[in-house]
Order: sequence, then C-alpha cells, then structure tokens
Amino acid sequence: MTINLRGDLKNLETPLVMGILNITPDSFFESSRHINNKNIAKTIKQMFDDGADIIDIGAMSSRPGAEIISEDEEYNRLKPVFETIISDFPDKNFSIDTIRSSIAKKAVCDYGFAIINDITGGNFDAQMFATVAECKVPFIVMHMRGNPADMQQLTDYQSITDEIILYFSQIVRTLNNMGVNDIIIDPGFGFSKTIEQNYYLLNKLETFKIFDLPILAGLSRKSMIWKSLNISPSEALNGTSVLNSIALQKGANILRVHDVKEAKEVVHLHSLLKANQNLSVK
Repeated sequence: MTINLRGDLKNLETPLVMGILNITPDSFFESSRHINNKNIAKTIKQMFDDGADIIDIGAMSSRPGAEIISEDEEYNRLKPVFETIISDFPDKNFSIDTIRSSIAKKAVCDYGFAIINDITGGNFDAQMFATVAECKVPFIVMHMRGNPADMQQLTDYQSITDEIILYFSQIVRTLNNMGVNDIIIDPGFGFSKTIEQNYYLLNKLETFKIFDLPILAGLSRKSMIWKSLNISPSEALNGTSVLNSIALQKGANILRVHDVKEAKEVVHLHSLLKANQNLSVK
C-alpha cells in the first residue's frame, strides 16, 4: 500500500507519523496552539527532526463547540506559515487541514502541500472533490456528522460501524468516478461520537480495511483519553501512546499526533513486533 506524496510513492508497510500544527488560539490542547511565526518555524523543524513524515497544518479549531471562522481569517492565519514553508521547508511534506476548497487549492498549487485533509469529508464545500481531482493529491476523508459546533449532539447511531462504512462507500465511489484514487480514510475519533463509541470504533478499526485504503487514526490527547482518566489534555501523552499502539495493531497506517518523537517510538516498536512475529527462537 502506498500514497503519492508529490511524486514520491510512500510505502505504508511502516506506518507514517503526521505531526499536528494548529495555527489557532483555541485548540483543545493548549500546547499545540501556535500563532507566533518565529515559533512556528522552530516547531516545524523540531517535528521533522523528531521524525515526522508529514506535518498537518490547520488554522481553524475543530474542538467540540468551535465555530467556523471566515475564509479571510483562515487564510490570514495561514499565509505567514505558507511563506515560511516555501522558504525554509520546500522539500518537506505538508498536509492542509481545511474544509474550504479555495484554501486547499492555494496550499497545494501555490505552496506545494502534498495532502488535503477535510474533517467534513467534502460535505462543507461542494467544490472540494473537484479541487482534489484537479490538484491530484491524496485526500483524507474523515467521518463526522454536522460541524464542530453541534457534532456532539449528533451521536445517535443504529449501527455506528455500518453507518460509517456507508458514509465512506458513498464518498469513495464519488471520488473514484472523478478520477481520485489516492484516498485516506479517518473514522473521526472524537467527532460526533461519545467516549464509549470512540472505544468501540478503535476496537473495530480493522473493519475499515474493507476499503483497501490507508487508515488514519487521530487519537492524540483527545477527551476519550483524558476524560476517562480524569486528567487534563496536557497529561494525556501516556494514554495517547497506549491507544496509538492499539490502533497500529488494528491496522492504522498513519498516526496523527501532537507528540512526534513518542509516536515514532511506538511505530518502531510495533514494526519490531510485526517483523519478528514468526521468528522461531530456541
């Protein structure tokens, strides 16, 4: 299994680590908020030094209850970061986390971003699918109902896995018909799901292998960890590593994380486990 990152076919036999960079003042994990451009360049460098394969950059918080900011505000937050990337990190792989096709197109066509990541799965902007087809980059399709402002009121499912599989089936078929085949699916942990539903989905993650597409797991420091342990997001690194380990065992190909170094260690140990599963030791 591979994904095409700007002409480089990246083998997913060893899972990838995607670092999270939030250009926002209000993301749920306070330490992930970056609004100072000088600080951002330093953070990007550190993430790549720690082994990030991709860095996912977004300028609008998607925490529960967050409001959708204007397109102008989103772009104004991103533009200085775009300029930093083009000048200091032109050969690195970045993903744009946006629900707007216009922002996605600028990131890819003007600044060389390698992936488009849309938490709405293309449901917010009717032009997103056409933009992905035009840009010819991998597209991360996440499952969510509603939007961040109301998603946690939309957690009533008859069969959560069946409904998410149907959701992905419809989107993947539409994208395939438009010539888009480089698709990554993200079950959307924490988005329009209760804590119990999140754990159920993690336990059933291998179900989504039915699509024969890369699976992204975004579990990093989410409330399913810190609320369950009665701690804060800043204390949720250990829990994140535990759940990332389980996600890899269940078939995740990409881990989206705040803490790159620790995630790379999880991937390395998982790879050793996988490589030696059939070893005969006397």
